[in-house]
Amino acid sequence: MRLHTYIPSETPGQDAVEAADVAVHAERLGYHGVWLPDHPLPYYEYRDFYGGVWEPLVMLANIAARTTTVRLGSGVLVAAMRNPFAVAKQAATIDRLSHGRLDLGIGVGIVLKEFQNMGADFHTRGARTDEIIRLIRHLFKEGRGPFDGTHYPLGEEAVFAPQPVQPEVPIWIGGRTEAAWKRAARTGDAWLCAMTEPDVFAANLTRMRELTDRKVAAGARIQFTAAEASFERAVEEIEAWQAAGTDDLVVWFGAPDGYVDRMTMFAEALAKTQDA
Repeated sequence: MRLHTYIPSETPGQDAVEAADVAVHAERLGYHGVWLPDHPLPYYEYRDFYGGVWEPLVMLANIAARTTTVRLGSGVLVAAMRNPFAVAKQAATIDRLSHGRLDLGIGVGIVLKEFQNMGADFHTRGARTDEIIRLIRHLFKEGRGPFDGTHYPLGEEAVFAPQPVQPEVPIWIGGRTEAAWKRAARTGDAWLCAMTEPDVFAANLTRMRELTDRKVAAGARIQFTAAEASFERAVEEIEAWQAAGTDDLVVWFGAPDGYVDRMTMFAEALAKTQDA
């Protein structure tokens, strides 16, 4: 099982350099990837777990310049609230800056008011997300138009550059609904599920893999906060998620204070389970 962490992004007053420092520490500890959530214009104050203070693609570009091996993930980008051509351009640029380390996480989003704040249509977000994934893959592969889309058509007189370093940038599909499982089975390289328990995750994973013959990795997002932190608890969490069939475990470690300490504890717990 590969271990990842979220970059703290819940506190508007946090120093951006200190947030990026977490990625540097994660790389030193051997974490496979670092992730950032996406809430550009919510109707509520930023708060625990939901995050989104830092614009994820901008912050990942900064982290790319400060790291060399850790993978960089958007977890997950609500692409249907954004211009998909700009998303593709930003993502390809990050993949170039990082020498091929981008994992592009995409979700449909669930917050009606945030879509309204962004001037985006909430009710067509599923269909538009499907088309955005297809469009991004097209631009990354072909580097130009035409693209036959219902929502985002593109004519022949359109050139896209730069193209990513990776022949195919992995696209992670976020969500914990039947629609998300179907989307992951149909178009994703990986599925990322948040806010669930290992037994529920295992059942959902079985369902998702019944829908496809393709190899789709399975990731879970969990939290391990100061109130929960102990080495024994970390070992229990890791063993439970390994038993559930998780390929990638993405952990949010709570408030910035003590974040790196808890991140270190979790890495040491994973090492113990691998040595056992």
